[in-house]
Amino acid sequence: METLYAFEASPTYMTQLDLVNRRVLALIRHGEYEQPRGVPSAHLPYPLTERGRAQARAAARGVFELARAEQLVLDTTIDSSRMLRAWHTAELLGSELSALTQVEFRVNEFDALAERSVGALANLSVTQIEAILRADPRFSVPAPGWKRDSRYKLPSQGAESLCEAGARVASHLIARSRAVTHERGLKLFVGHGGAFRHAAHTFGLLSLEQVSALTLQHGAAIYLEHRFGADTDRVVHLAGEWQARSDSSHLD
Repeated sequence: METLYAFEASPTYMTQLDLVNRRVLALIRHGEYEQPRGVPSAHLPYPLTERGRAQARAAARGVFELARAEQLVLDTTIDSSRMLRAWHTAELLGSELSALTQVEFRVNEFDALAERSVGALANLSVTQIEAILRADPRFSVPAPGWKRDSRYKLPSQGAESLCEAGARVASHLIARSRAVTHERGLKLFVGHGGAFRHAAHTFGLLSLEQVSALTLQHGAAIYLEHRFGADTDRVVHLAGEWQARSDSSHLD
């Protein structure tokens, strides 16, 4: 059963809501974690660092303040990727929100929110992956920079491109948004930077050039507004900022 935490709505916001169904979606990137250097983040099983745990707790205050400012109703079920770094972020976020609201938050895990899969080549370094492809007569070594190529998919069983991962995440966001019954609902999703950016591309909010140039800081949130009716789904940017990516940034 859906559980909610409500702030009082303003008359102006309610008048706007009469025109179309609206839900606010918070896309929250997991905290910093123990990622080995040179290994695609993908489905790595490693935990948050101490700094990552602090980032997860700090994310709660931003969510709480935005919900209060916009008079939104917090859905107390947090959707999370099943990767340890995302689940732990969601648990800490929920614990902090529970302390702020005196209402219990819980976490549901979903495969659909995972980062891009590299399939059978998971948890290997880029150097190891390229060596395996070089030794396999069926495949060729991808061009330099393949890890950040939105359309490239490794030729391994179970692999997907970043664009495919983004489409998967976007479908989950829309379905779960529509399931929120309250007209001022704010739904929280904890996942991964690469998959979230490519979901934003699926929604038409970022070009692939922007996707490649931007990132989402650990523990940071992007807020999207989902507007929908019987025959339409539209997603617009509401709050939160993407950050410029440095050359040394991990792709996650």
